[in-house]
Amino acid sequence: MRNVTLQVEGMSCGHCVKAVEGAMKEIGASGKVDLAAKTVAVEYDESKITLEQIKEAIEDQGYEVKQ
Repeated sequence: MRNVTLQVEGMSCGHCVKAVEGAMKEIGASGKVDLAAKTVAVEYDESKITLEQIKEAIEDQGYEVKQ
């Protein structure tokens, strides 16, 4: 398992948290949003998901991945 923290712009409320964490769950990753820091801590299996897929899943929800 790999852990990465991504800087994400545009998150501001509980709906944002649910959207991003839900998107991580859908692709088989685990994500924990920190609204104050504007980050998402992601844990994923590199043999099943790529970092690019994670970034795409977040951006598909309408947020911008800065890292």
